[in-house]
This record gives sequence, structure tokens and C-alpha cells, in this order.
Amino acid sequence: MEKMSEHAVGLKMRELPGWEVVEVDGGKRLEREFAFRDFVSAMAFSVQVGMLAEQAGHHPAILTEWGRVTVTWWSHSLGGLGEKDFEMAEKTSDLQKG
Repeated sequence: MEKMSEHAVGLKMRELPGWEVVEVDGGKRLEREFAFRDFVSAMAFSVQVGMLAEQAGHHPAILTEWGRVTVTWWSHSLGGLGEKDFEMAEKTSDLQKG
């Protein structure tokens, strides 16, 4: 797996509504906040994301708060974004739809 270029990241972002690229510690990350009606719903979603991550062997940062969950994907080994991060962000979005 290799780190994606700025151009490739820009192209992939067009296919990933609701997500944004943020920079943390000099590296790019994908981040999205998901809204829920209460804490229990937010926690349930967090658990689903965790299970998805464990199955894929690729783990995000998950911040669970009352009525919202912020999910951040990036590849530690790359110091930025790779294809797997975009794949996992899309799967995360699909969890809320499904």
C-alpha cells in the first residue's frame, strides 16, 4: 500500500460525500461526523464501525458523544491516506444508510 498523491486524494473525495480531508501532525486524514438522535444510537454506530474495522484489520479514531460520532481514517504506516482509507470511509457511510 502506498500513500496517495494530493491529486488522487482530490479525485477520490468527489466520490465520498460528507467526508473531509483534515491535516493532523502533518498528515492527511479522512474525517466525518455522523448525527444520531441520542447517545445509545451513537454508541451502537460506534460499535458497528469498530467491528467493521476489526474485520478489515484497519482501525480508525472514533469519538462518541451524545448524538454524534466522529470517525477519522488514515494509515499510520503511510503517514497519510491510502486506498484502504477511502474504502473504509465508504463502508462507514454505508453503515448509517443500512
